[in-house]
Amino acid sequence: MSRQVPLRIVLLKPSKYATDGYVERFRWGFMPNSTVSFLKSLTPAEVDGTPCEVVAIDEYVHTDLDYLALLAPGAERRTLVALVGVQSHQFQRALDLAALARSRGVENVVLGGPHAMTCETTSLQGRGVSFALAEAETIWLTILRDAIQGELLPTYGEDGRWGERLDPPPLRPPSRRDLRRYAVRMLGVYPARGCPYTCNFCSVIKIAGRQVRSQPVATTIASLKAAAAAGVRLVMFTSDNFNKYPEVPELLAAMIEEKIRLPFFVQCDAQVFRQEDLVAQLARAGCFQMFVGVESFRREALRDAHKLQNHPEQYGRIVELCRAHGITSHFSNILGFPSDTEEGIREHADTLRALDPDVASFYILTPMPGTEQYDDFLDGGLITEENLDRFDGTAVTWRHPSLPPARLAGLLDRCYREFYSARNILARLGTYASARWDFRTTAGLLAIAGYGLQSRLAIARHAHPMAGGNIRVRRDRVDDYLPLRWRFFGLDRVPLPRSLALTAADQEINRRAKLVGIGRAG
Repeated sequence: MSRQVPLRIVLLKPSKYATDGYVERFRWGFMPNSTVSFLKSLTPAEVDGTPCEVVAIDEYVHTDLDYLALLAPGAERRTLVALVGVQSHQFQRALDLAALARSRGVENVVLGGPHAMTCETTSLQGRGVSFALAEAETIWLTILRDAIQGELLPTYGEDGRWGERLDPPPLRPPSRRDLRRYAVRMLGVYPARGCPYTCNFCSVIKIAGRQVRSQPVATTIASLKAAAAAGVRLVMFTSDNFNKYPEVPELLAAMIEEKIRLPFFVQCDAQVFRQEDLVAQLARAGCFQMFVGVESFRREALRDAHKLQNHPEQYGRIVELCRAHGITSHFSNILGFPSDTEEGIREHADTLRALDPDVASFYILTPMPGTEQYDDFLDGGLITEENLDRFDGTAVTWRHPSLPPARLAGLLDRCYREFYSARNILARLGTYASARWDFRTTAGLLAIAGYGLQSRLAIARHAHPMAGGNIRVRRDRVDDYLPLRWRFFGLDRVPLPRSLALTAADQEINRRAKLVGIGRAG
């Protein structure tokens, strides 16, 4: 019996349009996109007898345009173009790629990620592009089956955004050739999802829910082994609040027992100062950096943002714990909360330098589409930016009560320049290098030196250090795609969206969420 016509699946992570209109492309990216690897792993070798061929593309690091040839129907196969992990600042670029594929005759195009999951797309539906409104595990197989039949539904996942349990297959990491496109051969691994908190500026609870859900520890261990075999040198556990993941002691113990000597990076909430035993176990398992969203030192700003789990008087304790166990501390800071003043931001920068975490990143408060804060700002007429490309945490998008846009942008530059002065970088390197040496040490030194150097170079050209990679390459620009945008979607700019309401089932899952191990939150 002859085999079915194969289905070619093009998994494409879109880039974004920069302020000059060019697509953001880099000679070396910072890290392979974890959603692309995840969906590649979730795709079976065949569906109902139809072979599946997967091609994975991260547009940020493709400096030639050859991959655009894949956005076309195959001579002896069906093609599904899946635009994955699309955030609001990548949404217009994703629509343009979808229009390009449709214009060339591709029948099956689906767009998913944070924007489609949290923002209304009703006006764009029924125009030849499907929208995925839920986690991939709940809808991906249905999408593949419909693509094989040659016709996708307008939307998938309207009944609910997430499942109550996670049981994905182990990750299939990028090839060594693809890994060479990045400055560091790092891979994102997602052992748990969900965040128990209610910060009004964060979209995580709208994307993954408040209930912390975890995949089997054996699956994560298999993913780590596959990553090491593929040439991955560093791992980032992309789960938010890693210290709230119930199975984390079991996972770390398994990593130690299995001798998985892959240095890794974790994100923890600011309550981690209570968990010295966990910090010690993280170090033994290979943690080289801990990222903590400290955001502000002012209780007023934290209270207004619904982030009462943070206690600024304990931030120094986090630095001490990390340093005692050979882990670099990375503090994330948000500038421009509504109650912030110029003097207050300067005081914030001074206090941060006195605490002296090894690494710091700074972002401008951005009302991200789909969040509670976005809804409040939109209803209050505070949002001044109409281009979704700018909603990336680096641009001023709303009217601050006391800080003009140019001043706020200048304060962002100043914070980076002062924290990453040459003297401060050398001092931090010296402090870290004087600690005990093990297989994590090189990663820690690279984190301090690399991010410090990247920050200095980026700020010198008035760019954000986390723009996506090193050595920007200009190829195509938004003007090249606007005719297609008009043809398929009837607009030259996507209007600011309304947030997509949670279903009753999703609200119930959030209501039942428990604050695992948080202790006092206010």
